[in-house]
Amino acid sequence: MKTLFAWFVLTLCSYSVYAQQIIVLGIAQDGGYPHLGCKKECCRKAWKNPANKRFVVSLALVDSLNHKWWLFEATPDIKEQLQYFQSLTKGKYNYLPDGIFITHAHIGHYTGLMQLGREVMGTKDVPVYVMPKMKSYLENNGPWSQLVNLHNIELLPLQEESPNIVSSGISITAFIIPHRDEYSETAGFKINTINKSYLFIPDINKWAKWDKDIITQVNSVDYALLDATFYNEKELPGKRMDEVPHPFCVETMKLFEQQDRQTKSKIYFIHFNHTNPLLWDVKQQATLKNTGYKLATQGMKL
Repeated sequence: MKTLFAWFVLTLCSYSVYAQQIIVLGIAQDGGYPHLGCKKECCRKAWKNPANKRFVVSLALVDSLNHKWWLFEATPDIKEQLQYFQSLTKGKYNYLPDGIFITHAHIGHYTGLMQLGREVMGTKDVPVYVMPKMKSYLENNGPWSQLVNLHNIELLPLQEESPNIVSSGISITAFIIPHRDEYSETAGFKINTINKSYLFIPDINKWAKWDKDIITQVNSVDYALLDATFYNEKELPGKRMDEVPHPFCVETMKLFEQQDRQTKSKIYFIHFNHTNPLLWDVKQQATLKNTGYKLATQGMKL
């Protein structure tokens, strides 16, 4: 009887560990991979073989205890990503998420909302969580305002540093990130579940521009999915990199070089531009992994 009870407790604990998790639905920068108009080596293999295609950055937060899930970012690939989620979870969850959290108004992060409109799915009051400027932008600019007026989506305002409890044991906290804010502010998210915590920052100008210390923030969570748009400053010959500022991967690694391997292993690079060799170069990927850092991969469960 004691053996049976011990087995039951162990099984229950193991179940709870994986009952709430993140699934990575996309890892590429806003243009996806392969990239429109790119005929260079970096995209050639993806044009030739669709299996090498990668969706724009997106996450699914899954709560199997309460049979709910939430989508982070409404990308241009949302059609494929919702189907992909169904495939990965064997159709156990509703097709549409219980809510969508959006970081900012750049095309890779919110334009998938158009698929919820009358021209495509014609949804009813899908909860969309946004910061104040993003909310105002969607309400006052077409075609997004039509989604609001026709109740295809319901905009739910987020407050900076204020936890949103979306399910038992799950809270999501938005915080402001310095980025190119032409239409809205830019948010990052801290996700807390029963057993694990996650940091999601797909876009930021530079770590030094943030009023928080990224090392401290990474140490406060179990997983940190961080902006890896470009590997280094030589990646876009002939283009001013300050026009599209991001922390280069080499800069992030330099910043963390004095940290122990356990801290480095929390970092999962994500949001790769098509030119970033970490997206498509196997040797470069292996070199990075040997330093202790990790790469987010499509379909990965955390």
